Amino acid sequence: MFELKYHTPAQWTDAVLADFDTFLQDHAGAEKKASGMALSMLSHYPDKRKLVKAMTDLALEEMIHFKQVVKLLSERDVNLGDDKKDPYVNQLRGMFRHGKDVFMMDRLLVAAVIEARGHERFALIAEALPPGKDKEFYVAIAKSEEKHKNLFVELAYEYFDKDEVDARLAQVIEREAQICASLPFRAALH
Repeated sequence: MFELKYHTPAQWTDAVLADFDTFLQDHAGAEKKASGMALSMLSHYPDKRKLVKAMTDLALEEMIHFKQVVKLLSERDVNLGDDKKDPYVNQLRGMFRHGKDVFMMDRLLVAAVIEARGHERFALIAEALPPGKDKEFYVAIAKSEEKHKNLFVELAYEYFDKDEVDARLAQVIEREAQICASLPFRAALH
């Protein structure tokens, strides 16, 4: 449906694999926050039936992913870890415009781009891991993120003019590339 402009270099994957336990803690936090975001969306837009159904399903799916990552942490005898602010997400949220309709559009498109980045990076992790259940898990997670990316754009098309959505999506993708290029590589999704 759309492509990101910034392509994550191998140094990011190296940083993750060098401290995989910390990455898993961050990943768990990201899944928990994604579930919360979906619940927030359906609470803010209860009159948008397709969105309510999609966000209900998404919140449940993200919590299942959270549970799966917590299980991986437990198997490694690693605690869940504290929630940390995500500079990547916070900078993207800075793009949100004021006004009910444009704010909703921006929330959908920023979510789409975040999911697209998750798809790319989880696929890189899956590629780098040795054969086994961790690799299989990250292959499945990457596929899931790709579906979510498309879901958010489809919802934007449902509620807004396609040309306006496409123009705004291009702006979000451009800004996201700038943000990614400015952040250091660390054992975290973003």
